[in-house]
Amino acid sequence: MTSVAFDSAAAFDAAATGYDVAFTDTALGRLLRGEVWKQLDVAFRPGDRVLELGCGTGEDAIHLASRGVAVVATDASDAMLTVARRKVEAAGADDLVTLARLDLRGRDLDARLAELAGGQPFDGAFSDFGALNGMADRRPLARGLADVIRVDGRTVIVVMGPFCPWEVAWHVAHGEPRSAVRRWRRGGVARVGDGQRMRVWYPSPRTLRGEFAPWFDALGARGLGVVLPPTGLCGIVEARPRLRGTLATAEDLARRLPFAAWLADHHLTVFERRAA
Repeated sequence: MTSVAFDSAAAFDAAATGYDVAFTDTALGRLLRGEVWKQLDVAFRPGDRVLELGCGTGEDAIHLASRGVAVVATDASDAMLTVARRKVEAAGADDLVTLARLDLRGRDLDARLAELAGGQPFDGAFSDFGALNGMADRRPLARGLADVIRVDGRTVIVVMGPFCPWEVAWHVAHGEPRSAVRRWRRGGVARVGDGQRMRVWYPSPRTLRGEFAPWFDALGARGLGVVLPPTGLCGIVEARPRLRGTLATAEDLARRLPFAAWLADHHLTVFERRAA
């Protein structure tokens, strides 16, 4: 029996070498990441310096660097940082991307964030595809970010939400009722990589907004994976381009609905640092 990795870094260390094959390089992964990039490109301008939380294999940092945005890309997983470093160097982006280890649940989080800022406020921050789902409470992080992000700076957060109809229907249809409702359990166990398991929490858009509210204004939330299947089921559309195209078209329409962020695999919220 595999053990539960309460240190999420251990789970992602195991997943690092296969992450791009399993998600980044899939058709679904490219579709979803492309939507996130649209929001990042609006939030951050060339010349900005931003902090990335949970950089994984470095895809988002490399994209922003290609637009002239400097990124301090962090992750708790040494293995993910190793993969990211190779990709950043291969892309010729090492002049704009700085990689650093950061444990978002560490007791020294505030001090570490200040160290990464280096005495100069960041122009913004972002976290993509569920890096913050490994935290039971994101308020300490929001407070720490408020200390290192300039007033009016944007923060873009993408997390997995508590209700994904696609996932519920799939597991019910396959006789897996416990898996169908796993997101409804606080601190439920999710599998990452090759059998590694870790504790995961699934904040709603309202919960996430409330956690950041003392320091940040929420400018809006949108769904990612409303009609498209969740990332764990990307095989459904990977070999079916016509189905994928139909679902992608429907996704473009569905994500504009006011409740879409509540019915998606992930939801994305843009925050703005308010004046103290």
